[in-house]
Amino acid sequence: MLEPVRIAMWSGPRNISTAMMRSFENRPDTAVIDEPFYAAFLAATGIDHPMREESMASQPKNPRAVVERILGPVPGGRPIWYQKHMTHHMVAGFPRDWIVRMRNAFLIRGPEDVLFSYTQKREAVTLDDIGFVSQAELFDREAQRLGAAPPVIHADDVLADPRGTLGALCAALDIPFSEKMLAWPAGKRATDGAWAPVWYESVERSTGFSPPRAKTAQTLPAHLQKIADAARPHYEKLVQYKLK
Repeated sequence: MLEPVRIAMWSGPRNISTAMMRSFENRPDTAVIDEPFYAAFLAATGIDHPMREESMASQPKNPRAVVERILGPVPGGRPIWYQKHMTHHMVAGFPRDWIVRMRNAFLIRGPEDVLFSYTQKREAVTLDDIGFVSQAELFDREAQRLGAAPPVIHADDVLADPRGTLGALCAALDIPFSEKMLAWPAGKRATDGAWAPVWYESVERSTGFSPPRAKTAQTLPAHLQKIADAARPHYEKLVQYKLK
């Protein structure tokens, strides 16, 4: 029996990561899992997030139990398992040895855009909350292991050219592209995390990737711009390797 393909897509929050999960879930050959380390992250850090208690009750809080789950049988016995991971969930002390069993890819978005979106849902935010530092660290680790840059895709490119960008991603992951990745039925999913009522309103209405919004001249408040400026070097490290 062939070993299933396990894809770890690493991003920070508000990176169209849930739309990407919808895209892969619409493939008949693919199962998905939504942020499997979220409860373990909340338990380890004590951080206050919306729907904290519901989220913690919905998943294993022991990170090693999470690892056993994501390296275990693929739901439905499907040959591909797409795993949506948040980079900032990989706090110090969490096991990372499992990452070598994955085909790792990185989803990025400009820090200003991330902060504009994030603060619509949760006003309190730090540099760690948006995942850029941990994303760069994970990227460096994987690039060193592979001896080459792992696949990087930009959210803006996915929205502007879904077929081209996802086709390039699938080629880099050595899986076939499917036209079914370009559209999906609206609505909730059983696979969505317990936190979906707070964060997923827009994606629940979606039936595909929306065209990119025009960039506005709106500026961030000074305290948020300081965070964006601190995130930018980590973003710039990855953006030079994006597939499109």
